[in-house]
Amino acid sequence: MKDIIVIKCGGSMIDSLTDEFYKSMKTLKDNGLQPVIVHGGGPAINQMLQNLEIESEFHNGLRKTTAEVMDVVEMVLSGSMTNTLVRNLTAHGLQALGLTGFDGSLLKAKAKNFEHLGYVGEITEVNKDFLLNIISMGIIPVISPLAAGTDGHSSYNINADTAAGNIAVALNARKLLFVTDVPGVLKDQELIEHASVKEIQKFIDDGIITGGMVPKVMAAIDSLDGGMSDVMIVSGKTSLLDGEKLVGTTIYKQLEAVY
Repeated sequence: MKDIIVIKCGGSMIDSLTDEFYKSMKTLKDNGLQPVIVHGGGPAINQMLQNLEIESEFHNGLRKTTAEVMDVVEMVLSGSMTNTLVRNLTAHGLQALGLTGFDGSLLKAKAKNFEHLGYVGEITEVNKDFLLNIISMGIIPVISPLAAGTDGHSSYNINADTAAGNIAVALNARKLLFVTDVPGVLKDQELIEHASVKEIQKFIDDGIITGGMVPKVMAAIDSLDGGMSDVMIVSGKTSLLDGEKLVGTTIYKQLEAVY
């Protein structure tokens, strides 16, 4: 089985991904690596809820996913978001297949806190054999983070960062990449190629990492708790590769892991 790279792409980035990004996907494949894409869809979900005049409440910063909100989440994530990625991958000569967590019982979940958050779930199981079968055919899975309840009836909305981390661990992935709109963590306009969690937290405290980059690096760090030894922040606006080398900031639990 080829080495697997799990790539998490936020909903806000999907329309901004460049030809260079997709071409680098082809290069990864040609170099014997197998991409697996997990995507979010936050901004598009917000827009659709607004268009449909569906109000949603928040609890400690997290949206409560009611049954009505869940219908919209499913429609957006498994519809326009997935289709855009699959269509663009296909246009660049790659075979891709859009999946939700319902397909092949790919993701199973339980409620995180039903009283406060409704149908927001946490993953209890990843059907890695199903995914590996798809990967063995040379197909890139494009996964929207929806999961079936362990009761076989409920549907759950999963945080895309968390889903990507769970899937990467289950597949024993070589790399987990978080796609952003910048090349990685920058200090004085220079790319920081390697950093430990401790150093990243210091960069935040010192104001080197600010604004929208803070939640991105924190999401990457959170995924390390799932069992990955390192994660990478990369740009979706350029190629992922410089030659055969992935370009971005790699964050390690311990920087000693670099050496």
